[in-house]
Amino acid sequence: MCSVSGKMNVPAQKYIYTPLDQLKEGMVANLFGVVAFFKPPYRSKGTDFCSIVTIVDQSNMKLKCTFFNGNPDALPKIFKVGDIVRFHRIKIQNFNSDFQGISSSGFSALVFDGAVGAPIVPRTYSKCYSFTTEDQKNLESLRDWQTGQENLSGSRLKLSDIQPGQYFNLICHLVGKAEVDKASYLLKVWDGTKCASLTWKVCVEDDALEGDRASINRLQSITIDILVYDNHVVVAKSLKVGSCIAIQNIHAKLHNSLSENQAQAAFLEFHLHGGTGYGRSITVLPEDDYDVQELKKALDTAELKENQPLDCLSSLELTTSSDNQLSQKLPPFDALEICQQLSVTVLPAHLQWQITPLTTVINSKAPQKFRIRARLKSFKPQHLYQSVKFHCTKCNSLLDVPDEEELNNIFQEGFNDSPNSNTENTFWYQSATWKTINQGNRAVAIHFVKKHDFLQSPEDSLIMLEGGTFKEICKLSRHFDSIILVRSKKGHLEIDLSTPFLIQGNRWHYGCSKCSNLKPLEMLNSLSQEVDWNATEIAKALGIEPLMHLFVMHFTLEDGTGSLNAYLWKHSKQFFQIHASEILMDSELQKRLHNIMNTLCPPAKQISEYPWMDCCIRSYHSNDGRKDQICYEIFDTILSERNSD
Repeated sequence: MCSVSGKMNVPAQKYIYTPLDQLKEGMVANLFGVVAFFKPPYRSKGTDFCSIVTIVDQSNMKLKCTFFNGNPDALPKIFKVGDIVRFHRIKIQNFNSDFQGISSSGFSALVFDGAVGAPIVPRTYSKCYSFTTEDQKNLESLRDWQTGQENLSGSRLKLSDIQPGQYFNLICHLVGKAEVDKASYLLKVWDGTKCASLTWKVCVEDDALEGDRASINRLQSITIDILVYDNHVVVAKSLKVGSCIAIQNIHAKLHNSLSENQAQAAFLEFHLHGGTGYGRSITVLPEDDYDVQELKKALDTAELKENQPLDCLSSLELTTSSDNQLSQKLPPFDALEICQQLSVTVLPAHLQWQITPLTTVINSKAPQKFRIRARLKSFKPQHLYQSVKFHCTKCNSLLDVPDEEELNNIFQEGFNDSPNSNTENTFWYQSATWKTINQGNRAVAIHFVKKHDFLQSPEDSLIMLEGGTFKEICKLSRHFDSIILVRSKKGHLEIDLSTPFLIQGNRWHYGCSKCSNLKPLEMLNSLSQEVDWNATEIAKALGIEPLMHLFVMHFTLEDGTGSLNAYLWKHSKQFFQIHASEILMDSELQKRLHNIMNTLCPPAKQISEYPWMDCCIRSYHSNDGRKDQICYEIFDTILSERNSD
């Protein structure tokens, strides 16, 4: 008896193995075979997991086997086509005029790497098994036989062997990963060889990309980007960067980019489509797997050439690659004149990107990132104060900001809950109450929050205010460091998130009513030892999810080759160098924003007289509930200082 992998062995029993061409309906057989096709365990329509494998042997007969088990680990541990299996006590039945193997009582499976010279280390769920010298002979015989079988090895390729239109299997190293959207996920992989064709680089936000940035940068000229979809997204999210994986049935899709005055460029996209058809799957390979060891040798000896820029390449950059000598016709506008004119914007990064005509951007797949030079033909909203919105980073909601009239109405509704003159002091705040003159004896209360058990000077104080009007609150905000608006409810002070939860000068901080989990105001006492009243710490102490103030604007850009609509929102603070949270309460900032927009889109002038803007934009898919569409967003773009003053 041969000892294998240090597992517990049982006394050797003589097994007879049946060639696949001698199987008969109803028999329970012992089989050796090479995996010609498989589906890793997946959830069946019932409660069990299902695994499908087709095996072949020297008789050139095939047998499809279907196994079910409530525990996916108990199913055969097959990693790739070419693995060799040993099945004991498999039942043969007739299904659709073909034989099919299913598990019977006492069924067991051993799986071995099919490569010649690979260690004889079985993968098995069983703690006890036998493996004899005769079994080893059967295994090595199948390894030798399958070496020359094109149908067993032809679908497994190196990146250097891939041709457009192929479906192939790949064993590779995971360098990086990122979520693209809810239905797709990006995997950056390599196998030590380089794809001969130009490849599509999927663009994602920098902070969404997982993996060592230095490694991604160093390897990017030799990695490929694979987009995986639907059921494979869950598996992709669970993968650890640095692991070795086997991916089955990747589609190398040829994409042609053709735009006006530009030659056609072809590059490869890589997709793992949804479902389990044709064995589509992602499998993590163990460190001791023979193919993993061979892959690591290839990675260690890979020759890395000069890297291309880290950030994603647009289709124009791909078409002007030195590997693809294409015609260099200018677009239908004077590109030299554009380059000589100063831009009213500057780019803090991505200066190595080539300027891409808008017509190319419009005709390119999403998601991608581009550098463009264009004029601002028009913008919305025309009333700039309407451009300020709330954004919750947790639930991704965009909300309108209440104006002065709305806030006044809310405050007046709260007057019914205004404090009485018997407000009591506590250990962490001290209260004062007064009644307004000629306003029906309306009561207003200020609760001075103590710090280090003492009251502070007004410019350093945090106060909680009840019963104030909009004008009273604005006046008090000029004297006190921080104001929290509260109401009395059943003897307790509470926050109402329909109004600001904190006011600090011209910055009025709001919270998301959907995502916040309000805590008692007494939690402010935990901040009594802090140096100053920090808005982030106050929100955290009170269980409030802060809303961000953003400019949300709709720009129509034009460059002579075409026009497109782009949003400016997440990166609006960077663009304008103005805090959107302050502009509603500061007339000087409002005037400054108005002057900026008049500079970018001057009234009473022809568009040919408008200034040029260098911008970075990204394309992405958006679903408004009716249909999928491609949208564009401006990012990493800043107004030059002479235009923002």
